[in-house]
Amino acid sequence: ETERQQEEQQRSTMANCAFLDEAEEPWTAECLSFLVLGASGDLAKKKTYPALFELFRENALGHKTLIVGYARSKMNDVDFRDKLKPWLLKHGSEDDVERFLDLCYYRSGQYDSPKDLKKVTDELKNLHEISKDVVENRVFYFALPPSTFLDMAESVNQSGMSKTGFNRLIVEKPFGHDLASAQKLGKDLGALFDEDYLYRIDHYLGKEMVQNIITMRFANSFLEPIWNRDNVASVIISFKEDIGTMGRGGYFDNYGIIRDVMQNHLMQVLSVIAMEAPVRVTGQNYSNYIRDEKVKVLSCVEPWSVENCVVGQYVAANGEPGYLDDETVPKGSKQPTYACVVMKIHNKRWEGVPFIMKAGKALNERRAEVRIQLKSPPGANKMFDGQPIPRNEIVLRLQPDESIYMKTNVKAPGLHTTLSQVELDLSYGERYEDLKIPDAYTRLILDTLRGKQATFVRGDELNVAWEICDQLLVDLENVTPIPYKFGSRGPVEADELIAKAGYEYNKNYKWSKRA
Repeated sequence: ETERQQEEQQRSTMANCAFLDEAEEPWTAECLSFLVLGASGDLAKKKTYPALFELFRENALGHKTLIVGYARSKMNDVDFRDKLKPWLLKHGSEDDVERFLDLCYYRSGQYDSPKDLKKVTDELKNLHEISKDVVENRVFYFALPPSTFLDMAESVNQSGMSKTGFNRLIVEKPFGHDLASAQKLGKDLGALFDEDYLYRIDHYLGKEMVQNIITMRFANSFLEPIWNRDNVASVIISFKEDIGTMGRGGYFDNYGIIRDVMQNHLMQVLSVIAMEAPVRVTGQNYSNYIRDEKVKVLSCVEPWSVENCVVGQYVAANGEPGYLDDETVPKGSKQPTYACVVMKIHNKRWEGVPFIMKAGKALNERRAEVRIQLKSPPGANKMFDGQPIPRNEIVLRLQPDESIYMKTNVKAPGLHTTLSQVELDLSYGERYEDLKIPDAYTRLILDTLRGKQATFVRGDELNVAWEICDQLLVDLENVTPIPYKFGSRGPVEADELIAKAGYEYNKNYKWSKRA
């Protein structure tokens, strides 16, 4: 009787949860085993477990959930919980952390050993205190280095799968190092699991503003008529970090800025910005409708070339070390820490519109955003007696300070007809002051539990993204990156490339966060 009352109370709480519609979430009443593979690593403690903790605090995990960490390191449940606790306390109270840790277990084993994993999965029924015929769903989160990935996948395939519920695999990037390795990984993984099992996670697809792009584009009648080559002059997708590699240059040097940020995160943003309208964005089969359109538009992107690219590498300045000063970086490395590419999309909507993608480390600020710059109004220069007319822009700031604003020309106050550029502004922190935006990983884990794959990367989409940048990566092996100072905007040559592509910068305008 007491157990039934507790379950009813939990269901009542979940019915009021902002994340869930209980009537459409049958898994919440079923046993769930969430296995974190590689649980002793940095990714698990910094991202995976805090995301699960946030779902727990929002009552968005089913009331029959167990979280089992699995890795090679030897430790018991108590030691593992002690290791996790400091990271979780950054996100909630000690009481909430203790209740969450009661759900967390740890088992050690080899990644390439189906026998070791079977010992763990055989134990799950006992931990749940259920018979072997009761529904038990399983999610496997691969928080693993690439070298161990396929071994672990083979073990899951042989001895990890639930026979009485769904099985889903969350896979972390990198998804290959180039087109050939990505295709091989996809082929090897496809031999073990169908696409329906796979959730290739790119946390940018879980960001609130990236998810809002589809709604903003297709739920507002005034935007669709101007979202095309007739009205758009250029599009810039940018990612800026104000820190260097911070002693992790050896890891970064294996990938570089193009593989680390542009081929995945920014390519996902590009696809959502440029795709055609899907049949559905919610409802039955919407995930495939959205991903079909993303693949179509990426298939129209002309492969990147050295001629339309500028790469740079930061050097010491402003009291900060240069990239090559990092002792973990190979001497004389030519790995770019900055890249700017101008690309073309050959389809009816975007033919002739330059899409500019740029990303870099050790720049003057931390920012990620999309700028859709519209063409100049025809005849305006004559109409306003030669006054410069700044171009309108629709700006989506992805991080930090999430916001959407449109740069609009108005008459400056006073007796003269002088133009001034101001913004029509939706700042999330101001408009939704009391609403907490969930972390991207939190949202994506919940989407996995719901079986919603639209916010994950499909295999064909991954291959097309690699096809776009694969040849450039080969050609850049013989290119020496341009030095730029730590804390600067990046190479001057990148600004020149952007200006040549047709983007017009208004030096008199600066957006600032409202107090």
